[in-house]
Amino acid sequence: MKIVFPTDEDMGFLSRRGAHFGKAKFYTLVTVENNRIMDVEGIVNPGHDAGGCGNAVANIMALHPDALVVSGIGGSPAKGFEQAGLTVYVDRESPTVRDSVERVIQNALGALGGKGTCSTH
Repeated sequence: MKIVFPTDEDMGFLSRRGAHFGKAKFYTLVTVENNRIMDVEGIVNPGHDAGGCGNAVANIMALHPDALVVSGIGGSPAKGFEQAGLTVYVDRESPTVRDSVERVIQNALGALGGKGTCSTH
């Protein structure tokens, strides 16, 4: 399973999670197999200013993830991910990617189902 986490630093699974998925400086891509972290890759976020949140959806989908874990997300990108077939989970508690991965493995996160968590998008 490949999971994307928006982060503001490139420190592998120790990266602190970013609050806004589209404006995060990096996407930390974690590959989990048999409930273990197998690979971690930091990818520079190419940005989404010119195309709005639609570009952020395309940028993340280009990574071919199986899931995205966010602290918050607007309704438009949440719907875009749902239409693309990507499950989006919300984790407002875990400070680092590693902590959040553990919550994914434990099935402790709820899926959004295409609904946003932010009122500004």
